[in-house]
Amino acid sequence: MNNIERNMAGSADTIKVIPLGGLEQIGMNITAFEFGNDIIVVDCGLSFPADDMLGIDLVIPDVTYLTDNIDKVKAFMITHGHEDHIGALPYVLKQLNIPIFATTLTMGVIEHKLKEHDLLDSVKRHTVQFGDMVRIGSFKVEFIKTNHSIVDAAALAIYSPAGVIVHTGDFKVDYTPVFGDAIDLQRFAELGNNGVLALMCDSTNAERPGFTQSERSLSKTFDTIFTEHRNTRIIVATFASNVDRVQQIINAAHRFGRKVVVEGRSMVNIIDTATALGRLSIPDNTLIDIEMLKDYPEEQTVIITTGSQGESMAALSRMAMGQHRKVKIGPMDTVIFSSSPIPGNEKAVTKVINELFHKGADVIFQDAHVSGHACQEEIKLIYTLTQPKYAIPVHGEYKHLKAHAKLAEELGMDKENIFILKSGDVLELSAESAEVTGEVPVGAILVDGLGVGDVGNVVLRDRQRLAEDGIVIVVAVLDSYNNNLVSGPDIVSRGFTYTKDNDDLIEEAGAIAYDVLLHMQDRGITDWGKIKANLRDSLNEFFWKSTKRRPMILPILMEV
Repeated sequence: MNNIERNMAGSADTIKVIPLGGLEQIGMNITAFEFGNDIIVVDCGLSFPADDMLGIDLVIPDVTYLTDNIDKVKAFMITHGHEDHIGALPYVLKQLNIPIFATTLTMGVIEHKLKEHDLLDSVKRHTVQFGDMVRIGSFKVEFIKTNHSIVDAAALAIYSPAGVIVHTGDFKVDYTPVFGDAIDLQRFAELGNNGVLALMCDSTNAERPGFTQSERSLSKTFDTIFTEHRNTRIIVATFASNVDRVQQIINAAHRFGRKVVVEGRSMVNIIDTATALGRLSIPDNTLIDIEMLKDYPEEQTVIITTGSQGESMAALSRMAMGQHRKVKIGPMDTVIFSSSPIPGNEKAVTKVINELFHKGADVIFQDAHVSGHACQEEIKLIYTLTQPKYAIPVHGEYKHLKAHAKLAEELGMDKENIFILKSGDVLELSAESAEVTGEVPVGAILVDGLGVGDVGNVVLRDRQRLAEDGIVIVVAVLDSYNNNLVSGPDIVSRGFTYTKDNDDLIEEAGAIAYDVLLHMQDRGITDWGKIKANLRDSLNEFFWKSTKRRPMILPILMEV
């Protein structure tokens, strides 16, 4: 009996699985694994702000539990290079500077981020190959080859005295990948034969039956599109990190004798990184600078750009709105959306598509994309190979996790051994038992410009109120000696009502504020806090009765 079999057979040791993000949501994936005095962390991703997070750029996980246990935290193990798995690293590493282990392209993308944040020299990094075994304290971590929409994606086999946990990361089963080898199903089977304590498997496509198409299947699709649009310029919008997709677009352009322009900062960065690391092959004399577009007929060019999700500042959105300095959209353009909208981005994508149509472009937004995530049959295959005792669906909204749990039940797993967790849950596992034993603090830290965590719920609530009903400013000058009203009150509004058309409303509001100030004066109230509170209450009541709106009331008192 080998070590793993012996641990599965009778060890009383327990390992804690603590998701700090990524459950019941898309993005912000981060999970801690704790055994004794050792903690390793798998992934450290961000999510993008919801519609009501006005002005917020990024959302990163609250890692209070890790900082509170900083002496135990030993390393980050990264599955692949997508933003929802690595995007928070530069922010978290400023609080928690621990080594990073990742495969070649994943590390290349991470290093570019660290360089932007001036962390490259201070963070220890270890590039691993598939099959490598990393020893960290009580843990050993094996990196296993998988397929995804970015090159060098890995699953992790996490060995501990309590048993082996297999974490798939984001994956699909692709027997004909564009770059590299197919997923290492043999290794999953070997792990299953030796004994797997728990499987943490990607749930993103758990509602979709069948198999996910191979990335290579798009080669024929691009050939067809290029053939049917020989007389137009072709613009393809896709995720910058989908290196295999970019490779196929470049290959198609080369076959049809077209020059390729890469536009969008993130797209340029990742193509440079992937090319330097040998994960992207660009034929000689194919790539040209955007400044050279004017030197070639439009039908001989292809532009690969960011903006497939309708991001307002991305290159494609600026092209659609006529704000791009180098590219003007017109009837001689065919625009291909080679991605599916992330939930919540549908309106933004539709807006860009409509603008492109208005400018005369031909827009293709169907059948030019395949998912990077496993559908139901691939998920079943991984379960069949690994034969886990416990199932822990990960990566997805609650409906995805439920669909995943149902699949596990259909495969014969006991319902009691399937755990749909929420972020912050502490799941303790051993060969004998598994239960959620507690919670740790989790949450979302908002990034606004250079500020990290300085915008919270109160500020967001103020921004939402400003966006919905505007602001009314009340300015009054009081005598510093006796607090009597010297001048004012003057009323100024922004985003509430246009004063030229509502003079009577503003005058009446001024009269109410005047009465409040005189009433305070007559009662001998000199506390400015009470005066401001009375102004806010009285004007709030008046504006609600008059307009059914509640603008933010901002009293400003000055003394002379």
